Amino acid sequence: MTEFSVLGDTTAWRQDFERRRRDWYLASGLGEAAAAELLHKEREGFDDWTVVEVASAGTRVGYVAVSVSEADGTLAGRIGDLHVDAGHERAALEWAQTWCAERGARRVSVRLAGPAGDLFAGYGVRGQVRVRPLGSPPEPVDGVTARPMTEAEYSKWLTAEKASYIDGIVRSGAMGREEAGRKSDDDFAKLLPEGLATPDNTLLVLEAAGEPIGTGWLRHGHLPGVTYGYSLHVYEAHRGKGYGRAAMAAGERTTLAAGDSALMFTVWGGNEVAMSLYTSAGYRILDEHRSMDLPG
Repeated sequence: MTEFSVLGDTTAWRQDFERRRRDWYLASGLGEAAAAELLHKEREGFDDWTVVEVASAGTRVGYVAVSVSEADGTLAGRIGDLHVDAGHERAALEWAQTWCAERGARRVSVRLAGPAGDLFAGYGVRGQVRVRPLGSPPEPVDGVTARPMTEAEYSKWLTAEKASYIDGIVRSGAMGREEAGRKSDDDFAKLLPEGLATPDNTLLVLEAAGEPIGTGWLRHGHLPGVTYGYSLHVYEAHRGKGYGRAAMAAGERTTLAAGDSALMFTVWGGNEVAMSLYTSAGYRILDEHRSMDLPG
């Protein structure tokens, strides 16, 4: 029989959790400094978690960490950690879902280090963070080059980028369109306060044979040694020509030119084309966010 006991002292769990996360971050290609910064952010939320020791016949077999909080007027549960020995995973997940439901949660989400596996197959994918360590600069693919975006091009790009961001959020099921619109306005205001001149950001126009075929937006030093790719977008009229991989190569060259050694992206759930492209290009899942509605 699987037993669950809430811990008053979570020190052992914290040390175990940090060790596992650090190992995963390093295995995914991040450097020590980037892994340390991500762990620092993780620690800031530790006090929000209710941590449970999972045992069988008096022997500890793992941990579960859960919380419930309000999100846009609705109570939502979160599974911050579920790490148990084989044979106890299903019982641990059912316990976590029940705990959240008993506290009024209508939905439960989980953030996973790496691919989900079968345990969370019933949870919809809301988003993934992908990362790849880079070596030498790749050669341009299919003659695609990148140049800096001009001020005249920026305004049109911003309108289209915000609309694409909203569509991605809505398609993933993470938010409704109105809420996603507010998030888009807030995020772009914070991320590009000086527009095209915002420091540590590169905005690109991708070209093939002198014709614009897409755009790119990258932020350098997002983590130590890591550039974050907010978008690499190929115009619809030019899709299906292999330019997606060419755009990624342009982003990788820009990353290395800025002095970073890894490139990171977020892809929203429901965008299987992008997920397949990242996988084929060697981008690993650093973490994955999934959620599921609980019975009413």
